Amino acid sequence: MTAPYDDLETRDAKTRATAQLAGLQEQIARVEDSPGSCLAGGQVVQIGDLIRLPVLRKSQLVEWQRADPPFGGIPVQNITHIFQSPGPIYEPGGSGRDWWRFGRFLAACGIGAGDVVQNCFGYHLTPAGTMFENGARAVGAVVVPAGTGQTELQVQAAAAAGVTAYAGTPDYLKVILEKADEMGVTLQISKAAVSGGALFPQLRQYYADRGIACLQCYATADLGLIAYESAADSGMIVDEGVILEICTPGTGDPVPDGEVGEVIVTTLNPDYPLIRFATGDLSAVMDGQSPCGRTNMRIKGWMGRADQTTKIKGMFVRPEQVAALVAKTGADRARVIADRDGDADRMIVQIEGTDLDADALSTAVKDILKLRGDVTLHAPGTLPRDGLVIEDRRTYDT
Repeated sequence: MTAPYDDLETRDAKTRATAQLAGLQEQIARVEDSPGSCLAGGQVVQIGDLIRLPVLRKSQLVEWQRADPPFGGIPVQNITHIFQSPGPIYEPGGSGRDWWRFGRFLAACGIGAGDVVQNCFGYHLTPAGTMFENGARAVGAVVVPAGTGQTELQVQAAAAAGVTAYAGTPDYLKVILEKADEMGVTLQISKAAVSGGALFPQLRQYYADRGIACLQCYATADLGLIAYESAADSGMIVDEGVILEICTPGTGDPVPDGEVGEVIVTTLNPDYPLIRFATGDLSAVMDGQSPCGRTNMRIKGWMGRADQTTKIKGMFVRPEQVAALVAKTGADRARVIADRDGDADRMIVQIEGTDLDADALSTAVKDILKLRGDVTLHAPGTLPRDGLVIEDRRTYDT
């Protein structure tokens, strides 16, 4: 097992919660003081009060940035870079020590002083390359800013520079290794820090068979590091610089621990305060602590997309509409199913709860979803807890 990056990783729950509350209150104060703030009066006296604050979605951030470029009026400070991601969304970046907190992940990978990291994340407009380089500097590693492509040159550089660690997407390292085999070049890579794609078990095993310990992290351009694996290979440990919630898609309502829901993150970075930022990704909280000794919450990693917007009968149905249906009818939860009836679309609305009026539910479905559908009633606790509020069962094979 690798040693913790710092003492924050092994704090007890009470100490962590106290520190997070103080950081959260400072972030709220920063945002409240900005012109046109949506958080005016957003009092938080305990971490649980966070759910009273609005959820910020990427679509809303895009609108803010169009109206007030480049950062939509969010109070930003101490930055050295401006990045652009699809949307477009503009993200600030800083050059301060471990600004995106990737040093914590690289340390968990065993990367540190004495390592030379071949950084195969892109440096053009999007921030991934700079994020990993900033983290590598924080742990004392030397960086080869390789980017992507030109695989033969990648092999030559890795061999000449004595590269010992790789950073990049999970599959590209395999491309480099196979090219090295083809060229008859022996590389010294024994560690890999990957993100931006799926690390399938067979690919992880391929690297292990070649003596390379490969770990992955979960991060976004807006938030930086969110969670990361350790050598214990037991879920993803939530980063110390964020507060993470798992909520029903389309809402800001937390789900019980263990249930699948949307990842909503508040970053404690004072230079770019994002509060209750919806990632659009699904995950679930794991019980207990990691065997590696790090004590923060763990999640199961990426489990799909929370933005389940689906077109049915030519109309888009969104998770937010399903949430509004639940709120209006007093149901416990609802699930919209898109299916086929011959060559036509069919919508089924499953609603869970007690003492519900079928006629009133049908009217609410039509009013809120703008479509007619078959409404079925279900007893409390019987609908799946898999994070889906809209399920598309349609196939187009026949």
